[in-house]
Amino acid sequence: MTMTRTPLPTVAPERDAGIDYELFLDCVHCGLCTSACPTYVELGDENDSPRGRIYLMRAVTDGRIELDDAVQKHLDLCLDCRACESACPSGVQYGKLIEPFRIHMQTIGKKPDNLSWLQKFALYHMTPYAGRMRLALAPARFAQWTGMDWLAQKLGMTYLMPRSLRQMHEMLPPLKPHYGSLPEVLPAEGPRRARVALFTGCAADAFFPETNLATARVLQKNGCEVWIPRKQGCCGALHFHAAFDEPAKQFARQNCAAFGFSEPEALAKEVDAIIVNAAGCGAMLKDYGHLFHGAAEEDVAKLFAKKVKDISEFLIELGPIKPTQPMKLKATYHDACHLCHGQQIRKQPRQLLEMIPELQFVPLNESEICCGAAGSYNLTQPEMAERLGERKAKHILDTGADAVFTANVGCLIQVRRYLRAQKHEMLIAHPVDALWASYGGK
Repeated sequence: MTMTRTPLPTVAPERDAGIDYELFLDCVHCGLCTSACPTYVELGDENDSPRGRIYLMRAVTDGRIELDDAVQKHLDLCLDCRACESACPSGVQYGKLIEPFRIHMQTIGKKPDNLSWLQKFALYHMTPYAGRMRLALAPARFAQWTGMDWLAQKLGMTYLMPRSLRQMHEMLPPLKPHYGSLPEVLPAEGPRRARVALFTGCAADAFFPETNLATARVLQKNGCEVWIPRKQGCCGALHFHAAFDEPAKQFARQNCAAFGFSEPEALAKEVDAIIVNAAGCGAMLKDYGHLFHGAAEEDVAKLFAKKVKDISEFLIELGPIKPTQPMKLKATYHDACHLCHGQQIRKQPRQLLEMIPELQFVPLNESEICCGAAGSYNLTQPEMAERLGERKAKHILDTGADAVFTANVGCLIQVRRYLRAQKHEMLIAHPVDALWASYGGK
């Protein structure tokens, strides 16, 4: 019996987002994704569910509905957390639908602009550049260190700031001193088990430099020689998820060259893995092949992506050295979306934490529901980000834990912000910070 294939519709050029139409057809609208979607869980609106958004995008592509303000709002409210991909039994690649569709919206001038000029400048011209971010945060570090920041808040002086600046100020975590500049190559402790390259990132390095330092030290402790390429840059996620694909590609080209993947045959033979400790960066780096789909750089990008490993993923594969210093804490763990959904990494961070002596580990309700950070989402969609942040903070407090660990810079900032808003102080850190402490570090 010969199977006949249903012909695909002809898509008008002005409606063509460059999406393979077969990806729309993967969705059978079963609805199993709805309970995993943060916006649907909060709002209960089918248009704000993954299957609803897929229906909207397909209907716009087919010409059955217009890309009006209501449709744009539903699509823009998506966090791109990709929890629906984990929940979907049909293997729908939702990220490959929403991301190019948003780029299409940007191209035709239909993507909502919810940012002030100051926020745009900070997000796209400061945050992706590690050096600029360190300079920009220097006054804030000084204000926190001297107590001026605390005094200004007590006197209500922060309310004199422009709203957009006050919003960014509220997100600031306690800023620790920056480590400065690490040597380009750090030797392994004991017999060398691997040679790795460390991706230091931009925002993560500016806000949480202690985590990059801990990552390097943990790798050394586990017998890894660590190479830190000098010309590496931002992963490109901030631009890409905001639908600015060309700047994202420029950062990707820079990183491929910096890590030794300037030519298809290069293969960066000197390193066993490219290590990343930020979930959002890791998901983006692993997706470079998709970013350059159909372009001349696709093969190089795919070779680069194959080398990328999250720090927890790599250590579990390598076989981590057992930590010995006890941590008498009751702790829980929040799954960063682009680690558990974007990279399907769930067990490994927990396995590292469970190795720490005397650390009591307790489960977190809705651990895989987004906290509302989602890159720049807490600036572009502050109301929904606040609802999700408060929801996450409540679940964390319900555990009775003394500490919460999570593996992404945005989550660390968001979780801290909403726990602090509820007047609750607790240890909030990356799992690798805890591991380094248990190895005898600070």
